[in-house]
Amino acid sequence: MTDIGSTPEMQVASDEEGKAQRSRRNTFSSRLFRSKAATISAVLLLLVVIAALAAQWISPSDPSAIKIIQRLKPPGYTNGAGTTFWLGTDALGRDVLSRLIFGARVSLVVGLSAVVISGAIGLLVGLLSGYFGGLVDDIFMRICDIQLSFPTILLALTIMAVLGSGLDKLILVLGLTGWVQYGRIVRSQVLSLKNDEFVLAARATGERQWRIIFQHILPNIWSPVIIIASFTVASNIVAEASLSFLGVGVPPSVPSWGTMLADGRQYIGVADWLTVPAGIAISLTVLSINILGDWLRDYLDPRLKNLL
Repeated sequence: MTDIGSTPEMQVASDEEGKAQRSRRNTFSSRLFRSKAATISAVLLLLVVIAALAAQWISPSDPSAIKIIQRLKPPGYTNGAGTTFWLGTDALGRDVLSRLIFGARVSLVVGLSAVVISGAIGLLVGLLSGYFGGLVDDIFMRICDIQLSFPTILLALTIMAVLGSGLDKLILVLGLTGWVQYGRIVRSQVLSLKNDEFVLAARATGERQWRIIFQHILPNIWSPVIIIASFTVASNIVAEASLSFLGVGVPPSVPSWGTMLADGRQYIGVADWLTVPAGIAISLTVLSINILGDWLRDYLDPRLKNLL
């Protein structure tokens, strides 16, 4: 139904605007579905997210319930009460499937939380270093060089050995050791933008420097930050599993994929079901995130939009 006072030209313009809005909404999903690898990765990652969010409802049993009488039972084992352990039990009689499902929650919490911390620090450092330059830039870049001289996992391992294990400490350590790549990329983006016409025009009108940084420059550098964040989530998941495997990540009582690998390594010759599910879960999750991150990089690149 059209308005009484509207003209055909106004109606056509309104229809065109509606079509444009619908086109923008459908662009992301339509381009995603064109790539089979990205679509499969998105489905796998969605399943991991659902498992993490609904772990307490879909988990067959308590992941921390210890029953020594049913220790090291193979996949498909059914106890006297009629409970079937589809992925078997570990050395303490705990359900491997339940621990695998709850482990997804730990991996995603660590991966995403550490990205928020490292991204915030690196974004701020890169903005200030690139915009102000001079002594500020020199100080921040030398700090980056010093941190890059140490292997990330070794630096995290050293800090965790001093602070002790714990989920909150692990997130903090990964966040504080992962900000450098954000800072360097953001700095390079700011250096290429701060002398553009829209920034010079903002300076000419007398706008404050903080307003120029956060209102004019920041919105134009989100694309590389989002891409880095997607890959960093995957690296944080691997780092959590590695540190937990070495005994300095999350406490052994917390079900995580890394602790499952650590608990099952001494039984790998006789009970491979203790380590294989966790290893597959880590591999598929990290691979899915990396494939989606690679697709997202191409999607956000204006030079490749017509090829996707």
